Amino acid sequence: MKTPDNLLYNKTHEWADIDGDIAVVGITDFAQELLGDITFVELPGVGDTVAAGAEMGSIESVKAASELYAPVSGEVIAVNSALEDSPEKVNESPYEEGWLIKVRISSEPGNLLSATEYAELAASEEH
Repeated sequence: MKTPDNLLYNKTHEWADIDGDIAVVGITDFAQELLGDITFVELPGVGDTVAAGAEMGSIESVKAASELYAPVSGEVIAVNSALEDSPEKVNESPYEEGWLIKVRISSEPGNLLSATEYAELAASEEH
């Protein structure tokens, strides 16, 4: 399981790569492994607002459907449109090509975990 040190994580298995007031958001390697082959991703649109900890969409796989939760609050400024035709990019590259949305952050992110804290959480959920 990959857990890049430069990202922040929420307990519902989404990550945020924060640079200034912009966050790129996706799901973790651990989450995509649990889901299996991803078949569909439903995301908010550009201009929508998301709230940290609130539902922002859903993701479906051959095994299950799961809600997606925003790790940060703000306005959606980009959506990974490549996922419409190729949702498997989330499986293949969850931290690069499989990103979900970009958000202009409206408030300080809170309650996000470091890579070490998230790895401990994921390890506890594996058993």
